[in-house]
Amino acid sequence: MVLKTIETKKSVTEFVNSISDESKKKDTKAIISLIKKITGKQPKLWGTIIGFGKYKYNRKNSKEELEWFNIGVAPRKANISIYLTCYLENEPLIKKLGKIKSGKGCLYINKLDDIDLNIFKKLIIKYKNHKWYS
Repeated sequence: MVLKTIETKKSVTEFVNSISDESKKKDTKAIISLIKKITGKQPKLWGTIIGFGKYKYNRKNSKEELEWFNIGVAPRKANISIYLTCYLENEPLIKKLGKIKSGKGCLYINKLDDIDLNIFKKLIIKYKNHKWYS
């Protein structure tokens, strides 16, 4: 199986600057800066996701080695998605984060003003080197 979402050599800056919603562009830049500062890792474009860090893993029932990012940011039309390599339903910090929606390993943020940045920083610190296992 080949993943469609892979690390590319495309420019993160050009990708972010192409965001038409100025508020979303500003928030995305702030999130990138924050994650970069906490992780010490350079952002890379993985399709339409800005990923930080990278690790290799094997999927269940497969010998094929795949790569994935530790933390990702994706500015979408409806919101900004934050990909964390954890099951968020078991994460106690989520309840303290603010006005968000969450999925299995994703946070959906409408704007940065909706969340507690100190809690967000704690989540990034906690999962900056974490690896998702399928």
